[in-house]
Amino acid sequence: MKVILLKDIDNLGKKYEVRSIKDGYARNFLIPNELAKPATKSAMVELKDIKKKAEQSAEEHLIGIQKIASKLDGQEIEFLVNAGTDGQLFESITSPKISKKLVEMGFAIKKDQIILEKPIKELGEFPVKIVLDHHLEANITLIIESEAPNELPGE
Repeated sequence: MKVILLKDIDNLGKKYEVRSIKDGYARNFLIPNELAKPATKSAMVELKDIKKKAEQSAEEHLIGIQKIASKLDGQEIEFLVNAGTDGQLFESITSPKISKKLVEMGFAIKKDQIILEKPIKELGEFPVKIVLDHHLEANITLIIESEAPNELPGE
């Protein structure tokens, strides 16, 4: 029996694939559990429409991500932090802090999209890579500056 899978099923196939399987498995398990439906002519026509819409939305998503990547690429993001006279920060700059700053700037970037080998603990400029959907990348520069340059607390 030919069926259209409605969900990804391990060892069988991905969503919207057409598979030939044993009648009993289809009638007794897949169809009653809404994991598949019979591959009738009308269902196949419907499947073509669904695939076409999914393709269009994927293209639109890619275009949106490309726009975000081009806006983000080359950005310089400034962090004003408390630092000692030796340039050592009192707090680390981490992926969540960078993500929060980017969200404040209007970019919906999650902390796991920010590639930071280790937290930044000193003043200076640091290149950071951001990996977006569709494997697109953007490079930004973090500029870490002291809020009160060359001053010790209590002076």
